Amino acid sequence: MPLNTLSSYLPDGATDDVMDFLNDHAVHLTITKERKTVLGDYRNRRKDKNHRITVNGNLNKYSFLITLLHEIAHLLAFEKFGHSIQPHGVQWKKEFSNVLATFIKRNIFPDEIKKVLLRSLDNPAASSCADIDLIRVLKNYDLGKKELLIEDIEEGKLFSIKGGRVFLKGEQIRKRYKCKEVATGKIYLFSPVYAVVAVK
Repeated sequence: MPLNTLSSYLPDGATDDVMDFLNDHAVHLTITKERKTVLGDYRNRRKDKNHRITVNGNLNKYSFLITLLHEIAHLLAFEKFGHSIQPHGVQWKKEFSNVLATFIKRNIFPDEIKKVLLRSLDNPAASSCADIDLIRVLKNYDLGKKELLIEDIEEGKLFSIKGGRVFLKGEQIRKRYKCKEVATGKIYLFSPVYAVVAVK
């Protein structure tokens, strides 16, 4: 991938280190269209293919870099331990923590993102989607109109999700909100940072 193309997806100061790593490990990086169920993906090298990493191209620059580093950690864990480990087990957590720490030291991330990442270094989440505090701060750097989150909706108010299903927001139970689907009466638990549309 050309340097100038990759740099348009990364924060200032990150491109050279990322390119060095991709070249050193013979990684084939593909930037994809938005995928609803995954932000990035890693496939280990085989006899006829290099390591392959894909990252969604619709992510903001900091989300893109964190997702790429997540997949790079899979590569590093594979090279050291092969297939005998859990995908997001102790070995992967250690590799992700180490590679994140390297980029944190470069002062690439804004302070609010850096603060959340530093808290997660001892036990990084298997997905950035699972780290609620990280999702909150990363959304501040999304381009375009800011998304409305469930935590922004008042209790007892209606909201809809992609696909048009409508829910009534209920009480918070631990880290999630208990919400009732209007059409069926079924109860669902939602992350506080799930993007929704208010129903008036």
